[in-house]
Amino acid sequence: MRVDQFPAAGSKVQASEFLITSGGQAGNAAVAVARLGGNVAYLGYVGDDKDEVANRIIKTFENENIDVSGAIRVPGASSSVSLILIDGAGEKMIATRRDKGLGQSEPSAAEAKAAVAAADAVVLDNRYANVGLPVCEAAKSRSIPRVLDLDKPAPPDDPLVAGCTHVISSAESMRDSTGLKDLSAALLKYGETYSGFLAVTDGPDGVYWRDGGKVHHMPAYKVEVVDTLGAGDTFHGAFALRLVETGDEVEAMRFASAAAAIKCTRFGGLMGAATRQEVEAFLEKHPA
Repeated sequence: MRVDQFPAAGSKVQASEFLITSGGQAGNAAVAVARLGGNVAYLGYVGDDKDEVANRIIKTFENENIDVSGAIRVPGASSSVSLILIDGAGEKMIATRRDKGLGQSEPSAAEAKAAVAAADAVVLDNRYANVGLPVCEAAKSRSIPRVLDLDKPAPPDDPLVAGCTHVISSAESMRDSTGLKDLSAALLKYGETYSGFLAVTDGPDGVYWRDGGKVHHMPAYKVEVVDTLGAGDTFHGAFALRLVETGDEVEAMRFASAAAAIKCTRFGGLMGAATRQEVEAFLEKHPA
């Protein structure tokens, strides 16, 4: 729902818009890649055939031309569901009921290998390491980029973190992982152990990344913000796609920043993801 301001405890507010859609880190990233012209497949656990949330997720992804043959239905399980409020500044407030029965299973080595057999890169979600770690190992065996969305605090020696070539963290997760408020200091501390590409997205403050012993900063594009939901996930998906196309992390971040900025101008979570033509037109008007 879209509201002018978040309600105080015990109060009521009027909503101006209402939408039921799919989401989640991997889901948002998958839609972003598909709309940007990439061929994308989803691997993950969802609720069983009786779970209305899972059925909606599968249908949404199919409508976006995402290969969902890797979506595994878990008997008796329910997919996660969230209640989301977006205020007048585009900021979000979220209450989530986490999955029931999805975090105990993991794909076999053969399933993970098959999932990445035709992939040029994978985007991984560290909230579900039971799925991410086997897929990461399969992708590592093929020496393809493994881009991790670090949304849950984790140490640099975490197996999933260590197995990825590119770690892009939310500001909150990086601060919680290091205990440092300053993002430049946090990146340098985290990079003492993690040797891959390391970056942090910080909403309107742009993206910071570590290059050797230095931290660099790319400002965010200035847009009129309507809805920030899914912006970070869009960044991860767009980054991975452009990285495959160019092999240039800085260009990939610029492209991803544009895709995320456009998403922020639209209400509806992943339904606001931009097309390739929209991102290219945006970049023409907003040079580096």
